[in-house]
Amino acid sequence: MIIKNNGNSEGYIGKSGFTGEDRLTPELMLTLGRVSSPQLSPDGAHILYNVSYSSIEENRSCSNLFICDADGSSEQQLTKEGKSISNAVWSPDGQRIVFLQDGQIWSAPIRERHSGWKLGKKTRLSEIDGGIREFAISPDGSRIMYVKYVNSGLRKPSDLHNDLDKADAICTDDLMYRHWDHWVKEIPHTFISSFDAGKKSCICEESSEDILGPSEALFELPAEPFSGIEQLCWSPDGRFIAYSCKKLSGKAYAFSTDSEIYIFDTQTGNTVTIPMGGGYDTNPVWSPDGRTLCWVSMARNGYEADRQRLMAAETDLAKLAEAMEGGSTSEGGWLHGVREISEGFKYNVSGPVWDGNGTIWFNALAEGVQGIFKASRTTGNEWAIDRITGEELWYDFNSPFGILHEGDSTVLLTSWCSMNFPTELAAVTVRGEETDCRQLTNENTDLLSGLKAPAMEARHIRTTDGKDMLTWVIFPPEFDSSKTYPAIEICLGGPQGTLSQGWSFRWNYRLMAEQGYVVVLPNRRGTTAFGQEWTEQISGDYCGLNMQDYLCAARDIKSEPYIGKIAACGASYGGYSVYNLCGIHGDIFDAFVAHAGIFNQEHMYMTTEEMWFPNWDNGGVPEECSMTQDADGKWATGPAGDGETFGGVRQGGSPWSTRPAAVRHYANSPHKKVTEWHTPILVTHGGMDFRVPADQGMAAYNAAQLMGVPSRLLIFPEENHWILKPQNSLLWHREYFSWLDKWCK
Repeated sequence: MIIKNNGNSEGYIGKSGFTGEDRLTPELMLTLGRVSSPQLSPDGAHILYNVSYSSIEENRSCSNLFICDADGSSEQQLTKEGKSISNAVWSPDGQRIVFLQDGQIWSAPIRERHSGWKLGKKTRLSEIDGGIREFAISPDGSRIMYVKYVNSGLRKPSDLHNDLDKADAICTDDLMYRHWDHWVKEIPHTFISSFDAGKKSCICEESSEDILGPSEALFELPAEPFSGIEQLCWSPDGRFIAYSCKKLSGKAYAFSTDSEIYIFDTQTGNTVTIPMGGGYDTNPVWSPDGRTLCWVSMARNGYEADRQRLMAAETDLAKLAEAMEGGSTSEGGWLHGVREISEGFKYNVSGPVWDGNGTIWFNALAEGVQGIFKASRTTGNEWAIDRITGEELWYDFNSPFGILHEGDSTVLLTSWCSMNFPTELAAVTVRGEETDCRQLTNENTDLLSGLKAPAMEARHIRTTDGKDMLTWVIFPPEFDSSKTYPAIEICLGGPQGTLSQGWSFRWNYRLMAEQGYVVVLPNRRGTTAFGQEWTEQISGDYCGLNMQDYLCAARDIKSEPYIGKIAACGASYGGYSVYNLCGIHGDIFDAFVAHAGIFNQEHMYMTTEEMWFPNWDNGGVPEECSMTQDADGKWATGPAGDGETFGGVRQGGSPWSTRPAAVRHYANSPHKKVTEWHTPILVTHGGMDFRVPADQGMAAYNAAQLMGVPSRLLIFPEENHWILKPQNSLLWHREYFSWLDKWCK
């Protein structure tokens, strides 16, 4: 069924008028509103936010602006544009809305009238060739930083032979020539410009300055493929910009996660570094008084699932200005007390936000749900971390986007979701040790409240080595234990991730339950919400304990009298898990679905793009062998002939490594077990997937065919690791459920 959206402007996509269903269907799910990008007004009274709607018929989505009071009342749609609006923010004086549309920055005055809010005539503020990706306005409103793409240095045919201007090819002498879903012809850089929210064409390339400068032209700011403007932060006085950057390119970039925090002076153009070494340093955020900078840091280079620590340093901006004006690029004098303030906290800190009282609020996945935490100073320079939303609240909370102090209460304006509903804005009120949560928006409440919702339980399943594994189980609506139901066991991607209370428009567990399946979600070894030991066990042991965890969960649910046939389904590492289970499960599973899965580990190592990941996770680089650089910037790679250093880079996780863990890893690649395959399998993959290239899926499907196993292949030539376009997504869901129904019902 194709659902049409209500709309009245040319190209406008509005809220679905879909009615009449008593259960969630793929068609209905894909047309639900998607709430994002909330912004609290400067006076703390109103919230601006986006809602995106998709049209299956038009095969696209469109995002428009909404506004409500800070308590969720007086909700109103502000725009009904046919072209998406994004990155919308309040001007510092609260008089205008500044936003992106068609790759350029616009602004419009906003007024509150008796009949509601109204946006005035919009003014185009930028004239930037190639368009702008994101922006952030300085606190005083006089400057703006914006992200645009620049030439990456990857050579075109015309660079090699100027008479071949119509030839189409990529020529490179190094790695990182493709990333995620694109050939790296361009990379993001961040520029600064003067700014006037009401002045036409005030932002142009001639008056803009590249933060990185000519000598750093090959570096990304922000990092590809997912980092954004949140990796840069204005100082409260608007003079400095703290930013995260991995100042590497080519092979060095491909094997390293070593980003650092830098501070750029908009007046002198000088840059200083906060030297940390190790792995990722990201998300710098200044306190409102400018005296403290905090950020998120990983200790080990090359390990992208290392514990995310909360770091802080005292900053004297006056002394920093003096140092910059004197040409100094050292941290002496203006930087003090660099330290971790989350010692003893076993979870991953994410999205730190300051309030005006010097407290840092953040989110973290902890014991199966994503909660809000706070870090506050105690005596002296010590910090304490407290959990604000308890693990008994089965929701995933994001970090606050606004913090209000009302008497003895603190109100955290945030967003939340669960497996039962997509993201909505919410308020968490903290009063002493009491916490109250309340939903502010109800974008999808009317549609979802008319459906029969599934029930859910949390089980703790005993693993083969005696551990307790949190496993969510979702039951079909109107579940009756005297009846028999098919089951789906979900194999998580990552492998480092968590099956929490998140809502997904791609792998939606409520949707699966509402098609009549019991859905089993085991947080096997490698998941990130149960401490670092549980997370790290999976590295170098893909074929080991986590596979046994899956089998334990399957046996547990199959022991229930209401369970009939069962399928295992997963994407990415979950797809690898499916391919692996195909060869070892015996007769436990009745069907499989693998999306974007790793089938041949040897070939995967040589065709993926971010080399640091397989190099570590395939058994290669323990903590004592983390990649480091000497004073001359050369990689410390170990002696030649050590069995892991090749081509000037330590490759302990490679197919040619002699490390025992790596040897075991490749010996147990799923492709070496295909003669044991006998269970029907659906293989799906995106043709533009450069993380797990599509030939992995095609090879798995071909192997199934060669083994005589019932199998089906679904390739999406223009999709990446994720299936995103509305009609492609609907096709994927229809084939997914058709396959499972055929073999499990």
